[in-house]
Amino acid sequence: MGNQTASTGTGETAGQVTRKPFGKLADGAAVELFTLRNTNGVEARITNYGGIVTHLFVPDRAGKLGDVVLGYDSLEGYLKSTPYFGCLVGRYGNRIAGGKFTLDGQTYTLAKNNGPNTLHGGIKGFDKVVWDAKAMETKLGPALELRYVSPDGEEGYPGNLSVTAVYTLTHDNALRLDYSATTDQPTVLNLTHHSYFNLAGAGDILGHELMIPADKFTPVNGDLIPTGELRSLAGTPLDFSKSTKIGARINQPDEQLQLGRGYDHNFLLNNSSGKLVLAARATESTSGRVMEVETTEPATQFYSGNFLDGSITGKGGQVYHQRTGFCIEPQHFPDSPNQPAFPSTVLRPGETYTNTISYRFSVR
Repeated sequence: MGNQTASTGTGETAGQVTRKPFGKLADGAAVELFTLRNTNGVEARITNYGGIVTHLFVPDRAGKLGDVVLGYDSLEGYLKSTPYFGCLVGRYGNRIAGGKFTLDGQTYTLAKNNGPNTLHGGIKGFDKVVWDAKAMETKLGPALELRYVSPDGEEGYPGNLSVTAVYTLTHDNALRLDYSATTDQPTVLNLTHHSYFNLAGAGDILGHELMIPADKFTPVNGDLIPTGELRSLAGTPLDFSKSTKIGARINQPDEQLQLGRGYDHNFLLNNSSGKLVLAARATESTSGRVMEVETTEPATQFYSGNFLDGSITGKGGQVYHQRTGFCIEPQHFPDSPNQPAFPSTVLRPGETYTNTISYRFSVR
């Protein structure tokens, strides 16, 4: 199949979606790559394998477009080895302790893929399945709708879960994700997005400045599972309530930083309204790029790429060393199914799960 184009709107300045083959899985399933382009020339490339954002081209202060996400040039890279580059994470983003939880008196055993724990949905999470895809036009900009039905018992989770994820590249230069889901049995759900960002396009991210409007976080144990405490950020090297360079305090002798090998923590956003609020703002001085992350979720994980180790060669032959990229993953709290004091992630029949994440780009 050759390239197919779906124009969104009329005229030469209208946004558009194009699609082309991106390879096949071992079972022969065909994978496609969709390119969303808005009226400003900003471009997002997304594959229906795992909902992965493979490329995201946004302008610097001189107007030059550059790719600001880590990933591979081909499907083979994602199939061989990936630390969740650019993917849609589910059924449950982050960790569930011991790979099990109890809901309505019944204990469910999950697939363990992170030592004794379950991480990002299990061995074959939403990042490793082929989604049904449809290009769309919207008032906000060109969009890609992905759908997947996760069968009852997949990776140990209960309920047939119907999930929709809509990626929209808005005309004000935001990549927006709108998730929705329904289930036929009580289950738990925590969807997020896992792009690794580098606003300079190369090098480490230690010079990026970051602001996270949070005054508490959930400290972790040696397995990076929350202890249950909601701890104040004040006076700690994890406090990003004022814009601070990521590398300014990352090597301080702090127990939490040592446990995570850097930043890999859940920040509380004090957002119980379900409305879109600021989760983080990152700036990079050489390019002038600014990324503002907004979310309807109550928290966000900030991960500073600590486990990248130079063993991955990504797009254009770039070697991804430690802290070549960082992740802002809006979410519910890790291990919530086992922590009754945390906000609930239970979804029941008749309810509809919704979650919006927006990554908006500008310059200064």
